[in-house]
Amino acid sequence: MAEISASLVKELREMTGLGMMECKRALVDTDGDIKKAEELLRIKSGSKATKAAARQAAEGTIGVYVAADASNGALVEFNCETDFTARNVDFLAMAAALAKNVGTDNPADAAALLNNTKIDGESAESKRAALVQKIGENMTARRIARISTNKVASYTHGGGRIGVLVEYEGNGDIARDVAMHLAASVASTRAVCVSKDEVPPELIENERKIFAAQAAESGKPMDIVAKMVDGSIAKFRKENALLSQLFVIDGKTPVAEVVAAAGKDVGATITLKGFVRFQLGEGIEKEESDFAAEVAAAAGV
Repeated sequence: MAEISASLVKELREMTGLGMMECKRALVDTDGDIKKAEELLRIKSGSKATKAAARQAAEGTIGVYVAADASNGALVEFNCETDFTARNVDFLAMAAALAKNVGTDNPADAAALLNNTKIDGESAESKRAALVQKIGENMTARRIARISTNKVASYTHGGGRIGVLVEYEGNGDIARDVAMHLAASVASTRAVCVSKDEVPPELIENERKIFAAQAAESGKPMDIVAKMVDGSIAKFRKENALLSQLFVIDGKTPVAEVVAAAGKDVGATITLKGFVRFQLGEGIEKEESDFAAEVAAAAGV
């Protein structure tokens, strides 16, 4: 058996980014042939990634990209299993690279992002699998979003747990503040559109049924009930439209007035056209684990 030197292990580690013991075992298994050892680790990487894929990935980060000229912007939710890995520099770099690919390559969805785009000359999926091998956790690109119609501003919050893109026309300084407003909003007051006239009809209809049932219980005459429902719907439209909301920074001025004032200051009209907001783990039901049971199972008890 060939002698496995420390320098050979170090070289393989630099080539693959994997741990010392994994590299040493691969070199032992290939009788010190570093090329074969690298191939073996790549094969094992795929196997490890396949096994890890069965585990839930509900932590992670929101990768954000905006082109230098603000002509397009992108978001990607890149998930892992633990918040510890979510802070790993290689994981964060992967998320940033994926977000850039969304912006520059415009893939159709998260699957196309991984399978049809490249990072440093390799497929994004190969990079993902190699990172799974290196860190040992499941990772997946869950969803993407891209804006390219007008100019784009962005804001991230909570160490990447929330990412926002705002589409606008005009000067972009205030657009970032609007993105900050959207990031800070809680679920009960989260905007669903830019103006109150854009609130989806199906959402209005659903709320109207709820308000009608609530008003009917008041025992008031039907004409009064109808007015109560109309008033509730008007309030709902206002509260769920970005321009009508009170700006989070001062808590008293509607966003529309803040944007208009900013436009006046720079001598140009600023128009908000749309937005996208991603919050990490939205819609994922996290698995509850019984640590004692897991330990017992591992011990064969």
